[in-house]
Amino acid sequence: MSGHSKWSTIKRKKGAADAKRGQLFTRLAREITVASREGGGDPDVNFRLRLAVDRARANNMPKDNIERAIKRGTGELNDGNEIEELTYEGYAPHGVAMIIEVVTDNRNRAVADLRHILNRMGGNLGEGGSVAWQFTQTAYFGFPPDDHDSDELFELAVESGADDVVFDDDWIEITGQLESFKQIADGLHTAGIQPEEAELRMVPNHEMELPLDETLQVMRVVEALEELDDVQNIYSNLFISDEALSEVEVA
Repeated sequence: MSGHSKWSTIKRKKGAADAKRGQLFTRLAREITVASREGGGDPDVNFRLRLAVDRARANNMPKDNIERAIKRGTGELNDGNEIEELTYEGYAPHGVAMIIEVVTDNRNRAVADLRHILNRMGGNLGEGGSVAWQFTQTAYFGFPPDDHDSDELFELAVESGADDVVFDDDWIEITGQLESFKQIADGLHTAGIQPEEAELRMVPNHEMELPLDETLQVMRVVEALEELDDVQNIYSNLFISDEALSEVEVA
């Protein structure tokens, strides 16, 4: 399993925990609001909104919640909260680079919360551009194997512009260039495949491998940051070994 797959495994488990706490709907609603504000409220025209709505439906978000989030983004519903999308860069302990994507109605609170956790746990926020050069924005799609034929799926992905397809026992990953995102998504949609994850990810150009105890320390930092309501995504260049993944699964 690739390092990115391991992060996906952790992320899916976190999604289940978020759903139990009610945080998942909050994050999904903010994503829909930002997408509709930037590209309009029609999912058939606004590709980013279509993906956000599909993800919300896949997580059983009520229709009324989805429609309310869209109206908030288009300005039809004004509740006084201005949602904005922000990206922060910084370091976890041991020099691990991090990119943190935030969607918030209070940027001062968001950055204060990030700084508090990082400073307390041995990391720090950096200036814009301080770590972004270590990552490449990549089109990413992930979903369970189900009954998909691997040869047919590989051919479909490549014809749609994908660079790589990784098959694992319980997860399939398709990645490609940033410019191929919509083409790959449309190819999967036409084939009746609804990815559980479809997004633009910041993928590290080179992963940093640390001893087990230090790897777990960094993973705890990531977990603490992801507990914040404003945090949408975190990307790092940490390599996660099978042993580290097993430790997290047991915890």
